Amino acid sequence: MLRSRRPPSEAWRTFLKNHAKDLIALDFFMVPTATFRVLFVLVMVTHSRRRLVHFNLTEHPTAEWTARQLLEVCVREEAPRYLIRDRDQVYGARFCRQAEALDIREVVIAPRWPWQNAYAERG
Repeated sequence: MLRSRRPPSEAWRTFLKNHAKDLIALDFFMVPTATFRVLFVLVMVTHSRRRLVHFNLTEHPTAEWTARQLLEVCVREEAPRYLIRDRDQVYGARFCRQAEALDIREVVIAPRWPWQNAYAERG
């Protein structure tokens, strides 16, 4: 069997270790209220210090709303180089354009692998 001459790509754990200071993770989770409404909470966490950078809640998350939240974080904090997120449909084209405009590379986790976003993913 022939071996590949290319060096192997870095593993997920190695990527996290090498770029922890440049990473921010975000995720949504749902909170039921006492009046039987459902609120969606957006949480943004830095990987280097596992520090909560931003959170906000809404009844109807959209790509525009989520992009605005990303912009608010990047204005207050130093913009991260990488953004780890899941494959939720709320991160639409508007959100992707906003991340690209801020020179942030999106790293999308694999489907049904919440351990790849362990600091932000709710189990």
